Amino acid sequence: MTDLKKLHLFLVLLTIFPALSFGQSYRLSGSVIDSKTKEILIGVPIVIKERNGNGVATSEDGKYSVFLPEGNYTLVVNYLGYEEKTMKVSLSKNTKLDILLDESSVSLSEVVVSSARPDQNVSSPQTGVERLSKEEINLLPVLMGERDVIKAFQLLPGVKSASEGSAGFFVRGGSVDQNLILLDNVGLYNASHLMGFFSTFNPEVIRDAALYKGAMPAQFGERLASVMDVQQRNGDLQEYHISGGIGLISSSLNVEGPIKKGKSSFIVGARRTYADAIARLSGVEDAQSAYLYFYDLNARANFALSDDDMLTFSGFWGKDKMVVKDIADTDWGNLLGSLKWTHKFRNKWTSSTTVSANKYGYFAHADIGSEMTSKANITDIGIKQEFLLQVNPDNEWRFGLQSTYHNLLPGSYKKDTSNINLQRKYSLENGIYASNQLKLNDKLEVVYGLRLSAFLAMGGSDYYTMDNQHNIIDTTWHKSGKLVKTYINLEPRLSAAYKLNSFSSVKAAYARTTQNIHQLTYSAQGTPYDRWTSSNNIIKPQIADQVSLGYFRNFNNNTYEFSIEAYYKDMKNQIDFKDNADYEGYNTLETELLFGKGRAYGVELLFKKTKGRLTGWIGYTLSKSEKKIDGINENRWYNAYQDRPHEISIVGMYNLNAKWSLSAAWIYYTGNAITYPSGKAEIDGKPVMYFSERNGYRMPAYHRLDLGATCTLKKTKKTSSELAFSLYNAYGRENAYMIQFRENDDDPNKSTAYQYSLFRFIPSISWNFKF
Repeated sequence: MTDLKKLHLFLVLLTIFPALSFGQSYRLSGSVIDSKTKEILIGVPIVIKERNGNGVATSEDGKYSVFLPEGNYTLVVNYLGYEEKTMKVSLSKNTKLDILLDESSVSLSEVVVSSARPDQNVSSPQTGVERLSKEEINLLPVLMGERDVIKAFQLLPGVKSASEGSAGFFVRGGSVDQNLILLDNVGLYNASHLMGFFSTFNPEVIRDAALYKGAMPAQFGERLASVMDVQQRNGDLQEYHISGGIGLISSSLNVEGPIKKGKSSFIVGARRTYADAIARLSGVEDAQSAYLYFYDLNARANFALSDDDMLTFSGFWGKDKMVVKDIADTDWGNLLGSLKWTHKFRNKWTSSTTVSANKYGYFAHADIGSEMTSKANITDIGIKQEFLLQVNPDNEWRFGLQSTYHNLLPGSYKKDTSNINLQRKYSLENGIYASNQLKLNDKLEVVYGLRLSAFLAMGGSDYYTMDNQHNIIDTTWHKSGKLVKTYINLEPRLSAAYKLNSFSSVKAAYARTTQNIHQLTYSAQGTPYDRWTSSNNIIKPQIADQVSLGYFRNFNNNTYEFSIEAYYKDMKNQIDFKDNADYEGYNTLETELLFGKGRAYGVELLFKKTKGRLTGWIGYTLSKSEKKIDGINENRWYNAYQDRPHEISIVGMYNLNAKWSLSAAWIYYTGNAITYPSGKAEIDGKPVMYFSERNGYRMPAYHRLDLGATCTLKKTKKTSSELAFSLYNAYGRENAYMIQFRENDDDPNKSTAYQYSLFRFIPSISWNFKF
């Protein structure tokens, strides 16, 4: 027998033995419901004591399903904001059991920073994943009164803010565009408002969010560094509610309730900023002719077609507008929608089918002596089919396939009477995957899987042939619909946890990821106007191989958590601009790009307190991110712009009493890598700066302290009202947002560095309500 056949036989036996060893099994299923509002609860962990603490969690429709051998079982349900509940069940046939949870009587005086099982960080085989619930996000200090999902994740090890106040972020040495951001399973190309100072996620309609920064599961692909999976809430099935907030620069309003009681529900949330209007009313002269605002609309509706069928519609529409009268007019935004049908078969299978559409684009017009107009957009149409097979609580399979059609307009530009229309790019991105979560024994649990990605670059535009000096030597037009170039990649995923004892474990993981849609930018944090492109015959898919190893330990009955995790990431086909690249307005962008490799490695430490009146965490990251690209920095390794060796975050939340809760967050990180001019020359009588080492310098170190306080004005079972106070950058440090070199005012032959800062003391207050 060959080694390959032996390996195949081993994997088959590994999978089927746990299924055979239990004999006859029965289905235990039902819903988890709020006992007062009758709202279904999503993501609730149900622990089965007799299965060594294993169990299931409710799905997006608030239901759970598990197959168990005949016998007696004890179910333990512990969910944030609700009383713990223990239930006995005797299983001798297929049984339906709905679980009603009562709101916690201590929720006003004690914070529990966890909605999963208490030892989830130790016992889960999935490595490099961070989860946040709406309740956790609401406890943190905020910028300008806006609670923000992405900024909450930026306080965790391995996740770095791209710049001051930015919603852009780096994960384990990856760039901003290497993060896949999903809203109800649909990707967002730009998840920010107001040039990055707010994210597109309305916190009042968000149920929870997960960030996979290590071995992401096989059902996720299309990006290199991470996946942020954000899910919206289902509306109340029994009663109508209105909630919202009024702040200094923005307000929000959310409505939810039943469409048909007990069977279907909806939730709609809307936000809008008005800081510019307040500035005009206050008489600020510069604001009289300026408009700067954003608005967004979230919607979700759920329909229980039967006990086994759920139909879910999700939608989002967001837009930013920036106008300076008679000078500039620009806007950008996202529009997406999805329809998902989930069906539970009477056996151990569950099917989900999703169709989606997403469009991102921008428009800009300026008249500053000459008239200029530009626009760009990306339109995606996708379909995803997934099957879930639960053999037993210790053995769960997931199979699926997905396909996305990309229609990408890189840009069209008009300057006075001249026009440049960049050619559209068409492509088809496909993935097929299978994964298995398997508990081998009481100590070892694994998640392993394989994803096959196939990217098809299609006709409808020119394709180029280039020489070694990056000059185009041939151009070929391919008609629309023709297959021009195909890239096929196998992406194995493996994550394993070995429990040393009941309170500690060691975890290891390996994952390969690929990326075929690329954002090309000079800016570290990315901007709405950055150019997107796709893989073709010259631009190859980016590929990353990441390995990680970590130790996880809990103390004092899971009150304290400690983890240390190291990783190394090898990246191929990395992209950067050549020196003095011409970025704007040409179809032949490939002539301005260079390609090479990258590497990132680091260690992440986290110490977290999850229970009691005082909760929070201390996180530290030691890391390095580098590139080596022929034609840059004399072909030597150089710092990637997202390289920051040190980053520290200290977060504390304290419930002073039933009325007041306090919070604070202190952040420190090494300044961004940056390229400074190394000299100056005169060309055609004008001084021109020139540059040598790419990203060979650093901006000053960044640090700030944010403070927050929440005062509960009223709280009953059906209504609530609170005032949220915050002070951003409490000690007023003028952190560097940008450093610009320009001629010295006193000596034109010299250049001087000027530092620009954005925020000093920024107080805010908002009133939040629900009834």
